[in-house]
This record gives sequence, structure tokens and C-alpha cells, in this order.
Amino acid sequence: MDRLYAQRCIGCHGLTGKGDGPTAAFLPATVPDFRETVQRRSVTQIRNIITKGKGMMPAYGPALSGREIQDMVLMVRFLSQLDRSPKWWERFEPLVWAHCTVPWEVVLGYDDPPEEDKR
Repeated sequence: MDRLYAQRCIGCHGLTGKGDGPTAAFLPATVPDFRETVQRRSVTQIRNIITKGKGMMPAYGPALSGREIQDMVLMVRFLSQLDRSPKWWERFEPLVWAHCTVPWEVVLGYDDPPEEDKR
């Protein structure tokens, strides 16, 4: 998972997912901070963005397996929690990992509605 993130994501999203990677400053748009992403988007929406791309972010669906895409969803969720206190992690880390690995759209029998195209 770390290797894949380093190869595909770190250039724009940075080491900690704050959108401050070495190429981010040269892009015409701001790269999202994962802490904001997980507050605004569901796990399914994050998976769809990684798979299909959005804005300047390329679609990784053709290049990555389903398992690798799920690993990237876990990485987004993990990096979004880096500024949390150790006490928070002791209490909630197992829940974060368990929540991220459940295919909720299958369990609940539905998928999130498609996002509106804001072009």
C-alpha cells in the first residue's frame, strides 16, 4: 500500500495527504487535503474518484486492481487521521480500519447516487 501511494499519489497529495506534494504547487488547481475529503465524501465516493478520476486527477481504474484501489481508499482514510491524538487512535483505530474494509454498497444493497457534474 505504501509503495503504491508513493508511486501514484505522493507527487500531488504529499507524504501526509495534505495536498502539498512536490508537483502540487505547479498545478492549476488546488489538490484536496484528505482530512477534508473524508468529511465530505463517503468511502464509495472516494473509491469512485480513485477509479474514474476527477478534475485533474487521472482515473486509476484501468491501471490498478480492485484490491489496489481499496488499498488506496484505506490510505486516504488513514492519512486523514494523522493529526489525531494517540488517545483517539487507541480508542478508534480498529473501527477506522474495520469500517474502511467493509464493502458497504454490497452490505447495504445500494450504491451512492452519482455525483453531479459541476462543469
